[in-house]
Amino acid sequence: MKEKINRRNFLKTVAAASVGSALPAAKTKAEPDTPQVQSKKQKPEFPRVLKQKLGKTGVEVPCMALGTNRLDNQAILRAALQWGITYWDTANSYVGGNSELEIGKFLTKNPEIRKDLFIASKASGAKTVTDIDNRLKTSFERMNITYIDLYYGVHGLSDPKQLTEELKQWVKEAKKQKLIRFFGFTNHKNMGRNLAAAAKHDWIDVVMASYNFRLMQNKEIQAGIEACHNAGIAVIAMKTLGRRTDHNIETEEDKKLVGPFLQQGLTEDQAKIKVVLQDKRITTACVGMNNIAHLAINAAAAIDKTKLSKADIEALSKYARATCTGYCAGCAYICDAAAPETPYISEIMRYLMYYNSYGQHQYARELFAAIPAHIRAKLLTTDYSTAQTRCPQHLPIAKLVAEAVKKLT
Repeated sequence: MKEKINRRNFLKTVAAASVGSALPAAKTKAEPDTPQVQSKKQKPEFPRVLKQKLGKTGVEVPCMALGTNRLDNQAILRAALQWGITYWDTANSYVGGNSELEIGKFLTKNPEIRKDLFIASKASGAKTVTDIDNRLKTSFERMNITYIDLYYGVHGLSDPKQLTEELKQWVKEAKKQKLIRFFGFTNHKNMGRNLAAAAKHDWIDVVMASYNFRLMQNKEIQAGIEACHNAGIAVIAMKTLGRRTDHNIETEEDKKLVGPFLQQGLTEDQAKIKVVLQDKRITTACVGMNNIAHLAINAAAAIDKTKLSKADIEALSKYARATCTGYCAGCAYICDAAAPETPYISEIMRYLMYYNSYGQHQYARELFAAIPAHIRAKLLTTDYSTAQTRCPQHLPIAKLVAEAVKKLT
């Protein structure tokens, strides 16, 4: 394959072919559900995403993972295999459990595919080791599998104190029994501090953390990623598109900043994915994809070997700075200290992003409803002025919290 793909022709041709080849199988229930996997004698119909080393584990995984937080059909799973996106990321809570169930249906019909997959799941909402163990068993039942390649036992680490000795022993035993191959945690807030803490624990294999062109500007997060890299702990990037809380409304000036990428044939999202994957400390970009056209476009960004120039990266950095007021960077320790009576500000910003930028209305409402009632009762009467003053992103916190209460209640 040439080093540089003609992006416009590539996207038009392959996206159309991918949609055409994957959708009919989803429509015809009477047909076998076997995915279009190439035999050893056949050349792949589509180029495959590259694989990279998963930290110190000794295995390689695709540089792009299929995020299934909105998975509601199996056509996307078949299409992912065409591109070599065999890293499937799910969780106990995704789509109320239906994400794991859809994967289970797929594997029940196509058991031979399991050996080619790298499946990651998460113990959503687990508060104890017993909870983690029970959620793991549920994931096995839903997906019709006997082991999980990567298990995030803490789905949303907020404090390094959650990395207990008891959890360490559970991980050791789960690996001994071959229930999980590797262990890690996910991290939406206080990323820099939690990444740095992970680097001190040799029983952690992987950290999935929010990381994108906006968060690249954060020195604390950069230091945490570097610490994990030096310790051999793989870092999986999520929230790689850096969606904003405020509908991603952009000014004409904002559009000028991304104009050069459009002129090169890259979409704005492709440029955002490429800049993350260009950081060799990042193993994989996990992107939520719920339609085949979106999958094809993202896969093209991962396959295209052309590197963004320093000028390109600076343009993204300038774009990040110009649009920072619509994005929460997850530095929760700042706003939590400023408004201790409502220690859920960063979570509320994330839920509002799910609602506004991802269209995940029901999911956002469910997450918001899980905030303790006595905290939700204070949201509209809390003084957020100190938190707003300290916020590095200059978010209009009071306004956004009020918007969240209105939309998510």
